[in-house]
Amino acid sequence: MKLATLRLASDPGHTTAAVIEEGRAYYLDNLDSVQRFLRLADDIQQEVIARALVGDSIAEGEANYAPVIPNPSKVYCIGLNYKAHAAEVGKELPQYPTVFAKFASTLCGANDVVEIPSEDHRIDYEAELAIVIGKPGRRIAAEDAAEHIAGYSVSSDVSMRGYQGRTSEWLQGKVWDKTNPLGPWLVTSDELKADARITSVVNGETVQDSSIDDLIFSANDLIAYISTFNELQPGDVILTGTPAGVALGRRNEHGRHPWLKDGDVLETSIEGLGTSTIKFSAAVN
Repeated sequence: MKLATLRLASDPGHTTAAVIEEGRAYYLDNLDSVQRFLRLADDIQQEVIARALVGDSIAEGEANYAPVIPNPSKVYCIGLNYKAHAAEVGKELPQYPTVFAKFASTLCGANDVVEIPSEDHRIDYEAELAIVIGKPGRRIAAEDAAEHIAGYSVSSDVSMRGYQGRTSEWLQGKVWDKTNPLGPWLVTSDELKADARITSVVNGETVQDSSIDDLIFSANDLIAYISTFNELQPGDVILTGTPAGVALGRRNEHGRHPWLKDGDVLETSIEGLGTSTIKFSAAVN
């Protein structure tokens, strides 16, 4: 099953949850986001979906995607969680997950325009598998973690490396407003293969190409670890880290890092979960 949060064509400032089925997006009545849907009891969720599939809909190609979870209470991010990525930046494999946080204001829709700030030109892409929590829990055992996952989504942790590198703490390079696409969909766990491909494509060139089975800490591992210190809630998001191929670890023919720039188009894809297509635009001061 695929769920989305859509901006209404009649009023883009408002949103609705939708279920995607056979090329159409069916509105979920009186629910403004997937997050609101996830808070419903399981039997109510089934009733809502059944009603939606005989109700109003639009062609999927007309959908204007908001972040699939527009206002999560928590966004966790995991650094250095692919073996090949740790190697490309010269780091040893971590013993424990490297965890930092983002704010809901960093999120944007899957096909939005992302502004390149005038303060930092070292803009990088990071394709990421996003876990969306569906069932609350604290101190969740790894073997029980799958029961707490509503599904998965596509994300890219667009990073301002200049600011990130100012100190040993990464936060200031990771939390710029409306820079982190999340979506287009939340896809239930049964549609994600254990070795699904994850890619980033910049202006038609594939720059990241890996499989989620290169993860150091799995989704279950991360849920068990994070829930040790926080109670997870429906709609919480965990960005699981990025594979090798980021601009920070690459050099072009001139010996420079290929940072993202005005006019670039970034396509982030995960097999079975869809594609986010972001265009970058220079800030207008």
